[in-house]
Amino acid sequence: MKRRSFVSKLLVGVSTTYIGLDKTLPSLGTYCSIQKELELGIIGLSPHSAAFSTILNDKNKGSDLNGCRIKVLYHPKGNPDVEFTNEQLESYKSDVLSAGVEIVNDMDTLLSRVDGVLIETNDGRPHMEQVMPVLEAGKPVFVDKPVAENLASVIEIYETAEKYGVPIFSSSSLRYGSKVQIINQNEKEKVLGASTFSPAPLEPSHTDLFWYGIHGVEMLYSVMGTGCQWVQQLNEDEGEDVVVGYWNGGRIGTFRGIRSGKRGYGGRVFAVDSIEALGTFEGYRPLVVSIVDFFNTNTAPVAKEETLEIYAFMEAAHRSKRLNGERVSLSLVMKDIRENTSK
Repeated sequence: MKRRSFVSKLLVGVSTTYIGLDKTLPSLGTYCSIQKELELGIIGLSPHSAAFSTILNDKNKGSDLNGCRIKVLYHPKGNPDVEFTNEQLESYKSDVLSAGVEIVNDMDTLLSRVDGVLIETNDGRPHMEQVMPVLEAGKPVFVDKPVAENLASVIEIYETAEKYGVPIFSSSSLRYGSKVQIINQNEKEKVLGASTFSPAPLEPSHTDLFWYGIHGVEMLYSVMGTGCQWVQQLNEDEGEDVVVGYWNGGRIGTFRGIRSGKRGYGGRVFAVDSIEALGTFEGYRPLVVSIVDFFNTNTAPVAKEETLEIYAFMEAAHRSKRLNGERVSLSLVMKDIRENTSK
């Protein structure tokens, strides 16, 4: 049951009781002020585990983060090819413990003590294995980027969540830059095109842009919206990738993935009446605010269809690269993946 629905039903019962006793009904604010915070669990020890715990469990975190706190963390053994060093893990562990989070030894213990789960394992490969017990337990789940190592697994995770009727959400923090969100919420219909960039180091076990280029790609989708028809990728000597996407209505969106030279995050949007910079990384807090809203409402701020298209865009770019820059249709990529996984 959503929290708002629960509070409404609670007030109906309380109203009946107080009317029978001929007493004054307390205000809604009285009940909201004593409402129990949702207790969340984290799977995986990473920079995001430490940052999110520190932000959410801060006593002075602000009213926009009310309603949730991190209760426990479980860190399964990671893959050695992408695992953090022992020194890094100890640093993250220290931050998590300082935030008042308890570290537990198994998944069952974590699930028995929380209302929702954040999967923060930095490697996308074990995410399906890690998310299944969460879905079976009926707990809403935030899955950090990348959702999985390839498009087939991303689709499987989202469709399995839908099968279980469990809310699921994933997003890069770059979606929540202040200028990006102004356009996303109020000005998207004015956008004629956009160009974004971000670092894009590669991890051989993952589809190229899934590992890190997703930051700039998600920023692109935040201002362009869905509707990309085809993608064409150019790259030279592995130094950078340039991806061109063709959207409905003839709009063009481009992404530059940087692997050499000066690195950073940013972009420009080309609108009917302006050309504006999109800004850069603004920290994790805006994303955490959105995560809190997700757990409080059981409604994902980013629709399943948009998330799947973001990953299809990156898969299409990967295929275009292997085909020496040929155009690759997103709809054909999705069709191909679904047909192959159904065999």
